[in-house]
Amino acid sequence: MQVAKNNVYTVSRLNGEVRQILEGQLGKIWLNGEISNFSSPSSGHWYLTLKDHYSQIRCAMFKGRNQTVSFKPVNGQQVLVKGAISVYEPRGDYQLLIESMLPAGDGLLAQQFDALKMKLAAEGLFAADTKRPLPKNIQRIGVITSPTGAAIRDVLHVLARRDPSIEVIIYPTQVQGESADRNICQAINIANQRLEVDVLLLTRGGGSLEDLWCFNSEALAHTIYNSALPIVSAVGHEVDTTISDYVADVRAPTPSAGAELLSQDSENKAQRLATVLSRLQQSARHYQLKQERRLTVLDHRLQRLDPKRTLQQFEQRFDEIQLRLESALSNRLHLLSRRQQLLISRLEQQSPKHKLTLEGNRLSYLASRLQDALQDKLSQSEQRIKYAAHQLETVSPLATLSRGYSITTDTSGTVITSAAQVRIGDTITTQLPNERLVSTITQIP
Repeated sequence: MQVAKNNVYTVSRLNGEVRQILEGQLGKIWLNGEISNFSSPSSGHWYLTLKDHYSQIRCAMFKGRNQTVSFKPVNGQQVLVKGAISVYEPRGDYQLLIESMLPAGDGLLAQQFDALKMKLAAEGLFAADTKRPLPKNIQRIGVITSPTGAAIRDVLHVLARRDPSIEVIIYPTQVQGESADRNICQAINIANQRLEVDVLLLTRGGGSLEDLWCFNSEALAHTIYNSALPIVSAVGHEVDTTISDYVADVRAPTPSAGAELLSQDSENKAQRLATVLSRLQQSARHYQLKQERRLTVLDHRLQRLDPKRTLQQFEQRFDEIQLRLESALSNRLHLLSRRQQLLISRLEQQSPKHKLTLEGNRLSYLASRLQDALQDKLSQSEQRIKYAAHQLETVSPLATLSRGYSITTDTSGTVITSAAQVRIGDTITTQLPNERLVSTITQIP
């Protein structure tokens, strides 16, 4: 069988063409998974594996990209990443080159928000030429919000201060939770059926992305777009942006700002300026979305031809070799350390110092036994002395005194045993067990 030379691939050529096919066909993708085998060598690049219950894929995030990540990835963490599929040609492994990384919860909401924003922008819901101007002479405002929230209090306070003549009709609804977007749609539809107000103010106070998620509903976006009444979106704080802000005719940064926008001041300058500014912002957002789509296409084309990919392949290979070398050196060092510890242990067992320690322990043991023997001998001697003292005490005159007897002596200390030894007027001393009595003889029977 003859084979044409141009049909015979080298391994390098095959891997190179597979890389171009993968990068050219799939482009940028979002991927959700659990981090494992995370490593961060001295080069600053990150290497990890993303897995689910059934599969896994190797990933790389180079230094220029991972510096924008606001948290330190750890093994076992669920993340949402955006990147491009490529092939690491030296091993023939396909991998994901990560460009951005978010925690799974916040990242999923952000991804859904971006996807819906791009979809609605492509459908023309954000187009500036579809925005309706606000009425010039507003007499009645419909406020769609929670009747117990802080937003309605702020709106009523601003309207009462700036233009008390404006009437306010509240269309109460939920502004947070799973069914909140449906309730808001119903309130907008009711207001359009009644046509009793000049403009609608859709508002609520600030909160997290999850708290404001009902304002990112596709159904709500279409309801706002199809409303016959002009709608001002004043959701959250200045930094909060929702889909309803893009679709609404005018966007106000806060509930209070929305109320100021709809109320007249002395010269009506604020309203005209806010309207022009809002239209300018809407046009800028629409233009930005168009440029973002164009930039994505150009970036995709540029990445396929970017020589940085080849450099990244070499950098990844270098990191891989460096990690293997560090691992081998660490294992060798650990083995030599164990051998050293074994030799030190054997040397210590043969050391004179070890023998001296053993003899010292033996001497301490003998000294302890000698101390115990001396203590026993001393105890026995104390017992014998106590016994002899007891025997002596039993024959002592003092013991006789303790039984009720006494000893009488004259002034010279001679014991008096007969009345003939004394005369009237003599002084005698009587010894009791614990004290003495001195007496003078006044009568001898």
